[in-house]
Amino acid sequence: MNKLNEILHELGISKVKLAKFLGVSRQMIYNYLELDNINKWPKDKKVLLLNLLGVKSADEIDKIKITTDYIYEVDDRLNSLCKADSGEVNNNLFEGLGRKQKILLQDIVELLKEKIEDENDVEGYYILLYLYHFLQSLDTSKELKYILGYVSKAAGFTKPMEFVFDEEQQFIFESILFSAFTLYNGGGASRTKIAASHERFVAQIEHKIEEKMSRTMELNTIKVQALKELGYTVINEDNATEVFEKIAEIQSRKVAN
Repeated sequence: MNKLNEILHELGISKVKLAKFLGVSRQMIYNYLELDNINKWPKDKKVLLLNLLGVKSADEIDKIKITTDYIYEVDDRLNSLCKADSGEVNNNLFEGLGRKQKILLQDIVELLKEKIEDENDVEGYYILLYLYHFLQSLDTSKELKYILGYVSKAAGFTKPMEFVFDEEQQFIFESILFSAFTLYNGGGASRTKIAASHERFVAQIEHKIEEKMSRTMELNTIKVQALKELGYTVINEDNATEVFEKIAEIQSRKVAN
């Protein structure tokens, strides 16, 4: 069973997705994987898993070699079967989405839920918090999209020469990022050697934070001025449009001056 767990991990198959594929609860998946032999699984679930892995018997599991092509094959089988079994989700979260987008979003939500269920897992919480910040920042830099592409390729989910964004820029960015990871994993970088670089990084971030705070303070000042000129004390549904127009007018005055 250790070999099976290793294979599932290398294939990137989460407990949530495997549970959906087998038609059981996630807890039942944990129970299955704690057994010392797959032959102790319910026969129908064992057959499903063997079909997913592309083998005919439990003995063949130990002979499985994880290659890029094998990962694609298993992923295609898993996704096609999961999509075929997925019904429409009646939830406002999925309103206005196509079927393919609904299935993807549902998979993401279920995976995130699995990773955040343990309230004592502080690291897991911050991983998702930083992921949330990443998604919030996604439109601010094209390089963030390239990072996602690099991770997908490095994990074996996407072919290395597949480019869905700007091919030239993505190619250059991936090459540089690969070199950085190679340096990091090879032990060629030490804290002493890269301290100056990190200081520049810190200075840049602090400058951005100062700019953001300054901009926030400026907007608050303009908002207060707009409310004062209009004779209001707060922004509400009734006066919001008028206040925002006044804010825009004040900003244009500053530009003109």
